[in-house]
Amino acid sequence: MKLDSTLANFLKPNKKEITRILSAIKRYDRIAVFRHAMPDFDALGSQMGLATWLKDNFPNKEIHVLGDNHVTFTPRLYPEMDRLPEEWFKEPFLAIILDTANTSRISDPRWKKAKFKIKIDHHPEVEKYGKVQVVRTDACAAAEILTDILLSFKGNYVLSKQAASYLYSGIAGDSGRFQYSSTSKASFITASYLLEAGIDLSEVYNKMYQKKLDDLKVTAYILNHFSVSEHGVAYYVLEDKIQKELNITTERGKENVNLFSNIEGINAWCSITEDPKDNCWRVSIRSKGKAINGVAAKWEGGGHAQASGAKINNLSQLPAFIKDLDDLFLEK
Repeated sequence: MKLDSTLANFLKPNKKEITRILSAIKRYDRIAVFRHAMPDFDALGSQMGLATWLKDNFPNKEIHVLGDNHVTFTPRLYPEMDRLPEEWFKEPFLAIILDTANTSRISDPRWKKAKFKIKIDHHPEVEKYGKVQVVRTDACAAAEILTDILLSFKGNYVLSKQAASYLYSGIAGDSGRFQYSSTSKASFITASYLLEAGIDLSEVYNKMYQKKLDDLKVTAYILNHFSVSEHGVAYYVLEDKIQKELNITTERGKENVNLFSNIEGINAWCSITEDPKDNCWRVSIRSKGKAINGVAAKWEGGGHAQASGAKINNLSQLPAFIKDLDDLFLEK
């Protein structure tokens, strides 16, 4: 397949690394695909998209996906993760780690046992790891980079409808359905290649954003308990007790954060969800204009300009955190 010139130019700086990726895939008969813990659409979409592509094109290799399952995406949108005994990791294998900037976030520490490691990511680089790295912060999703890499491989390789559907979900999820500023011309071109594989957009989006009747109770609670700061930062707080009453998990606390994305006068919005397991409060932040990843970094997090995550240790820190966001939108 002849790759569009826009995509080819994006990949050009990583041409040597991409050649090494294909070489490693051919060399190893046992391949494990990893990504970050508490996965989102991009982590799972890129992971399952790559694993499916590998199985389609290298049917004689042993391919596995590792990590934690998602509380709602599994098995609605993505299959369950593989469960492997420790013995499996004693023989040489290739580890491909996706959508993860630093090793502490990789879901399943056994990636360390791999003979050869590859990192493919779109986050600002926090930590170098792996013998091969392809990091492109200009991409809206790891799935975008991965798709471009797979399309660029020289050889008679197929991109099945199933693999394309998974990859598309990663791109659509991390770009906010192509609304975030990280979306580029290349993002749309990459998506167009996936459409050519015959994916059903209605089916993909229905599975991605399907809700249950009980989910309306969560939405109703948030709409009755949110706050807005002086300069347009909207936020809601979900204590552990409230999560239990609403029958949701900590991971699901951020699912309604984009309720505030198109409201006039709201400049940034976030969810603050108690995580009793780690004794902290998980924060998911979004913005329609100003970059919020600097504030996220100050609060033990990071991410993208308009979509980041952070952490506060207790609710006494919440006013200071909201003030940091609020200050971004002071008129100058």
